[in-house]
Amino acid sequence: MMDNLSSATEFCLLGFPGSQELHYILFAIFFFFYSVTLLGNMVIIIIVCVDKRLQSPMYFFLGNLSLLEILVTTTIVPLMLWGLLLPGKQTISLNGCIAQLFLYLALGTTEFAVLGAMAVDRYVAVCNPLRYSVIMNSRTCIWVVMVSWMFGFLSEIWPVYATFQFTFCKSNLLDHFYCDRGQLLKLSCNETFLTEFILFIMAIFIIVGSLIPTIVSYTYIISTILKIPSASGRKKAFSTCASHFTFVVIGYGTCLFLYVKPKQTQAAEYNRVASLLVSVVTPFLNPFIFTLRNDKVKEALRDGVKRCCLLLRD
Repeated sequence: MMDNLSSATEFCLLGFPGSQELHYILFAIFFFFYSVTLLGNMVIIIIVCVDKRLQSPMYFFLGNLSLLEILVTTTIVPLMLWGLLLPGKQTISLNGCIAQLFLYLALGTTEFAVLGAMAVDRYVAVCNPLRYSVIMNSRTCIWVVMVSWMFGFLSEIWPVYATFQFTFCKSNLLDHFYCDRGQLLKLSCNETFLTEFILFIMAIFIIVGSLIPTIVSYTYIISTILKIPSASGRKKAFSTCASHFTFVVIGYGTCLFLYVKPKQTQAAEYNRVASLLVSVVTPFLNPFIFTLRNDKVKEALRDGVKRCCLLLRD
């Protein structure tokens, strides 16, 4: 517990409730998820870089998305695993808390921007195929990704700064497995209503703002696909968008529930479940979504495995 006249200089993350046996089981599950996330997304990045068949805007964006998934989950999961393995040792300094929250939010915002760019890319590919190579040239793709990263990191400077301007004097016990903003605000002795409202407006702008081009793009895409006369043509056109669309539904659905709410200080159980979906489950699913539903990626993976087997034989 803390002195009511001072602010916390470090936080103790309470993590998950339950017995130590349950913590060991959760450690095994989340360690498996984290390992597969790192391996799967790294494989996607490597094959996108080395396979000439995947040298296109769609896979360039996919490589960036996989990199973001690795970074997002690495920002959260190692500390969470440490807390599950060694209960009572999951402490984080104030500066570490600031860095973790900033990186988590900035990388997440960048991911939304990249997903919006991927939706526009699919729109051009399906609705304007003859102009695709002209519109989505390499310079445009690099510029879009650079702007996405800059937007993600610059847009989260004020929200994180505003969060840590409060005095956290109620306690230094944070009822979460990472430095969650909502749980931090619960520890503040200051009035947080105005800041929470501004953060709510910013969340709407960032999440819903990046969702609008996705909705508009897929409205045109579906309309165009339905006009294709042959069933095989419709199936082929939709298969180029299915992976991205699936990921959008999972990613946006979770974050809308987690961040687009006027009151940031939700129940800890609610935040834990939603945060697990964002930081553990979605990055874990990303390689499966984009490999199991994409013939080119599966073909590139098969060829890569064959080449590795031949090298090992030699």
